[in-house]
Amino acid sequence: MQTLRVALAQINTTVGDMDGNRARILDFARRAAALDADLVAFPELAITGYPPEDQLLRAAYIEDARLSLEALAVEADGLPPLVVGCLDFDRQLYNGAAVIHAGAVQGIYRKHHLPNYGVFDEQRYFTPGDEPAVFVIAGVSVGVTICEDAWYPEGPITDEALAGASVIVNINASPFHAGKTYQRERMLATRAADNTVALAYVNQIGGQDELVFDGNSLVFDASGDVIARGASLEEDLLVVDIPIEDIAQRQLHDSRLRLLREERGTPFALEVFVTAAPTADARTPLPETVSGAHRVAPGVLDETYRALVVGTRDYVRKSGFEHVFVACSGGIDSAIVAAIAVDALGPESVTGVSLPSRYSSEGSIGDALDLAQRLGIPMLQLPIEPMHQSALNTLADAFGSGDTGTAGENVQSRIRGLIMMALTNHTPRSLVLTTGNKSEYACGYATLYGDMVGGFAVIKDVPKTLVWALSRHRNTISPVIPEASIEKPPSAELRPDQLDTDSLPPYEVLDPIIEAYVEDDLSLEAIVARGADEALVRRVIDMINRNEYKRRQSAPCVKITPRAFGRDRRLPLATKYRGY
Repeated sequence: MQTLRVALAQINTTVGDMDGNRARILDFARRAAALDADLVAFPELAITGYPPEDQLLRAAYIEDARLSLEALAVEADGLPPLVVGCLDFDRQLYNGAAVIHAGAVQGIYRKHHLPNYGVFDEQRYFTPGDEPAVFVIAGVSVGVTICEDAWYPEGPITDEALAGASVIVNINASPFHAGKTYQRERMLATRAADNTVALAYVNQIGGQDELVFDGNSLVFDASGDVIARGASLEEDLLVVDIPIEDIAQRQLHDSRLRLLREERGTPFALEVFVTAAPTADARTPLPETVSGAHRVAPGVLDETYRALVVGTRDYVRKSGFEHVFVACSGGIDSAIVAAIAVDALGPESVTGVSLPSRYSSEGSIGDALDLAQRLGIPMLQLPIEPMHQSALNTLADAFGSGDTGTAGENVQSRIRGLIMMALTNHTPRSLVLTTGNKSEYACGYATLYGDMVGGFAVIKDVPKTLVWALSRHRNTISPVIPEASIEKPPSAELRPDQLDTDSLPPYEVLDPIIEAYVEDDLSLEAIVARGADEALVRRVIDMINRNEYKRRQSAPCVKITPRAFGRDRRLPLATKYRGY
């Protein structure tokens, strides 16, 4: 029985590193060739990395990408046909998928549907394509589409199926958020079943600025069943034998494509012959290590934690840094950031910093030292009391007598920020990882130029309740986070006996309100209808709206929720609208 041996190469590209990306493509293509693959598919914009953003407005960048694609075609001569994400410029710029074989580009499919929501700005740069494309590879008609094209029920996949495609290759740069793996899988299964085609989905992996790409490449049969699954959040070469006769039989038994052709006609599609069917299919069976047949979908907590690790690792390494500093207070937020940093970079690349003030408890100081010992990292102990008292003396006349309030509390945080930045300035190729969570950033419960100071905000998109859940999950792998840090009531320790609940509602009450308002854009009335107290919701909305200016000045983070602060949620700073 004829099969099409498809290889899906989910690789970690770097934006702008065209030589490095091309070398990675060739390495995976050669590995696939050694396994007798008929074609090898790579992620969206694999040549340039995704997303290139305003680099796409530079003519020299587009020309360099064209030359890199041509060089790849020459270097890949003798390898199986490659489907590679690329730029395509012809008076206008397109997001393309090039099919490369025999030393040349055989044809380029242009992405039809350009996402322009959330983190995506593709309509800023690209012109949509309008022509389906079918390539005859190993005697099989293979349709090619790109990412968003698959999310439309009657989009290019349907057109290519009507034009005769038995297999659809969909190349992607689809970013992660918690739970998206399952949403995406359901959608793709529906596309395969509705169009009676096998569907091979390949996705990029790795971190790029705020985004993390999770891989999780998939192959579906024409019934919509998963027959192979790529790894989550790591590079992988998934190689699958797709039985072509089974697809033909299912299409004969399913009248939908025939009825659609009768109703709509066969759409015009670019059709390119690439390679003929082999005279005999006597290839050796695929090893279990590449077939992905028995791999199961990852759990949400585990995948979310690993996304934070990958996002942190790639931001630090791709930006050219070698070392990070984490201010460790003994609390849960700094503990999980330090654990993520060690898992991402190794203990030799992480230094903890203890910065106790007159209000720091002995328990918190001890918990920070316990954390460092468990993680195997050094802990600098730099008490801030001398600087704190000196600052208060300097400000005494300006502040006057009596309680200095929040301004006085924040002096401590800003002294800590000064010290952390001094350390990173003194240490070549290092940066500070900040430790604030999404709940705090939402409500402004963070000090501008204080604990917000740093180069990367690891958990800025992680609600406090999820911080606890992830910490407990991390401890099931190895017990690196002290139980005391998880169990004790959270406190900034900027005044005697201070607790977060002095300023904020309990996090189990606060976080659902933040999610409803920030991620779902629900009104006050709609949130109250879910059972929340109206006065409390109004107060939380006011805090969120009032603190946009702080978030605009914060460091980038790893996006792990459907809507993160930053490029994902864009609001004006100067506005009278209250959001009720």
